[in-house]
Amino acid sequence: MFDSSPALIASDFPSIFRESISTLQVNLGYKCNQSCVHCHVAASPYRTEMMTARTAEEILDVVDHLPVTTLDLTGGAPELNPNFRNIVARARSKGLKVIDRCNLSILFEPEQENLGAFLATEGVVIIASLPCYLEENVDRQRGKGVHSLSIRALQRLNDLGYGTSPHLELNLVFNPIGAVLPPSQEELEAVYKKELKERYNIEFNRLFTLTNMPINRFASILNAHGKLDEYMTLLKTNYREENLCSVMCRNTLSVDWQGYLYDCDFNQMLGMGTTSQGTRLHIRDLKEGLALTKTRINTADHCYGCTAGQGSSCEGALAAHSSQEIEVS
Repeated sequence: MFDSSPALIASDFPSIFRESISTLQVNLGYKCNQSCVHCHVAASPYRTEMMTARTAEEILDVVDHLPVTTLDLTGGAPELNPNFRNIVARARSKGLKVIDRCNLSILFEPEQENLGAFLATEGVVIIASLPCYLEENVDRQRGKGVHSLSIRALQRLNDLGYGTSPHLELNLVFNPIGAVLPPSQEELEAVYKKELKERYNIEFNRLFTLTNMPINRFASILNAHGKLDEYMTLLKTNYREENLCSVMCRNTLSVDWQGYLYDCDFNQMLGMGTTSQGTRLHIRDLKEGLALTKTRINTADHCYGCTAGQGSSCEGALAAHSSQEIEVS
């Protein structure tokens, strides 16, 4: 796979500093039942990295020592970690908001038949990937048959109360196909709601638009087509300084499957770990009283992806944006 790290890290991106940590975004492993073309994790069914029960216990222990209110579980497919349900139940018992970043088709994998009911019982917020309401576009990005499984999964979640009951939140995620910035989140959400309701009688709460990051699998595809430099120019040209105020790394800390700390999930994939006095930090360091507030965040050129146009974070756009897609020529 093409390594974009050297070009990204030699960056002129402005310095930013962390505020109080309210969210731990925990990667439970890189194994996934899908192999999406835009995946910055390069997750697939063949990945073997998986968080152990011991590391999960360290994370659940450390939240008692931090002002953390949200545990954001991601992967790969986080549900494939055998400790997933115990982690969710323990976190909810501590009063934490728990987010499951779900690819929807996981609901039909072996031993996952009652996953939706479990998530509903625990009151977990679901953020689900659905790059389009059209079958052709979804299957092109995520694999043949994924659209059909995604629609069935959403209907199942609606039947459980997700997207229809006030206490069961169901949000969808849109990633562009190709080297473009996302369109207006607000306008696209209205289209999604109309089309999914009319076509499949599906309801959901919010749509989040995310910019594709020029790392790992997506960077390899761009490089193979000679578009990587153009895409980086697109991101830099559309940089908006005001987005720096609300980028997710200011209050979110990323934890990898081994328990090591990163300023964001993208830095995790680039191996840009959070350090203190030159030492790579682990989740257990936070239990020992290490304070990261006001410390500098590791940045590189991929950070332009979070600050271009309307901005992009794990909970969608950061600012208003025009409805017109901006393409690489």
